[in-house]
Amino acid sequence: MKPLQSSFSILALATILFTAPVTFAQAAPPAGATGLCKDGTYTTAASKSGACRGHQGIKEWLAPATSPAASAPPAKSTADATPPKPAKPATVSAAPAASASTAASTSTAAAKTTTHASSATITQAPGGGPGTVWFNSDSKVYHCPGSQYYGKTKQGSYMSEADAKAKGGHPDHNHPCTK
Repeated sequence: MKPLQSSFSILALATILFTAPVTFAQAAPPAGATGLCKDGTYTTAASKSGACRGHQGIKEWLAPATSPAASAPPAKSTADATPPKPAKPATVSAAPAASASTAASTSTAAAKTTTHASSATITQAPGGGPGTVWFNSDSKVYHCPGSQYYGKTKQGSYMSEADAKAKGGHPDHNHPCTK
């Protein structure tokens, strides 16, 4: 080979090797995972809405898109078809309606469960009480008794509202505890 041809061949080979996409083997997601969050954690949320809230959003949705056609039972062939039975008049009572609404709310609650901890499931820090606020030392926000994050943030302590203001704190959503 001539020196020019061998230089060109080496340059072409190097270009191909360096510009080829690099793929890395990725571990299989855990059983039941429906999505991969941008921070590398997995979620088991039933829908994309809020699935990776607090985890920088959804990187990849793993669950297949569900459609009414996909969840419907397969249609019977005409050879297997039986004539439909006449419909009976429906009688409505209060008890079945109540159980139907209870079943609907139960299934909705089950569909909204995620693997991420919410403030409702976080145990409140011991202490606190009337006249004290929970001061989040990281965000400089203080939370009133009975509010969603009262005693539940990672960093914080109980103190009077005046002490929280003296430390540079401001009320959660600009709603002070005392008027």
